Formats: sequence, structure tokens, C-alpha cells
Amino acid sequence: MAKENEIYTERTVVEQPTIVHREVVRDSGGAAGWWIAALVAVIAVAGLFFFMNNNGTTQADLQAARDTGRSEAMMDTASQQAQAAAANASEASRQAAQSMAQSTEAAAATARDSAQRAANATQAAAANAGDAAQDAVTVTTTETPSN
Repeated sequence: MAKENEIYTERTVVEQPTIVHREVVRDSGGAAGWWIAALVAVIAVAGLFFFMNNNGTTQADLQAARDTGRSEAMMDTASQQAQAAAANASEASRQAAQSMAQSTEAAAATARDSAQRAANATQAAAANAGDAAQDAVTVTTTETPSN
């Protein structure tokens, strides 16, 4: 004999002396399908009851979410501003270094030109001193009285 939830098939074969062969098949299924459907329906009703009675979040939860969003937005803004400031500082440093290099180059060129002018002036002064000495020697020898 079959258990309560088990499906079983009962076959009865009746043979008659004539050529007719008749077979009767009766299927008797268990109630497992109905039990599963009932369980799913109960779970659906319980879930619906839970979602209908749960108001979701409270005002405190909503305020906490707003505060969290606000602080995250402030952090993002501060981060972007810090990155922009770092980029500006880097650009200013690059420009200052370039300006210092140009100023140093210009000062070196000016010093080189001044040194060249001083060397030329010294050379001219030396040449003039040599000419003056030569003139002094010539004048002294021509002016010496004969005795």
C-alpha cells in the first residue's frame, strides 16, 4: 500500500474469453502539490503584510542620510579644490623657476658685457698710457740741453 503523499497507480486487468482485452488504469496523486501551493500563498501573504506595515525609514534615518550625503559632497568639493590648488602651485613654481633662469641668464649676459667693456677700457687705457710714456720719453730726449 502507498503512503499518503506518494503517487501510486492501480491497474486492473480483466480478460474475457473473447478477443476484447480491456485495461483500466486509475491514478491517485498525493496532495504534495496542494501543500506547496498553500505554503507559497502563506509566505506571500506574510510578506505583503510585512511590507504594508513597515513604514520604511524614519525621519531620523532620512536626516542621517541627508547629513551623510552633505558631508560626502563637502569632502568631494574640498578634494577638488585641493587638487586645483596643487595644480596652481605647481604651475606657479614652474613659472618662478623659468623666470629665475631668465633673470640669471640676463644678469650673466649683462656681467659678461660689462666685463668686456671694462677689459676694452683697460686695454685702451693701457694703450694710452704706453703712448703717453712713449711721448714723455720722446719729449724728454728732445728737450735735453746740450752742454
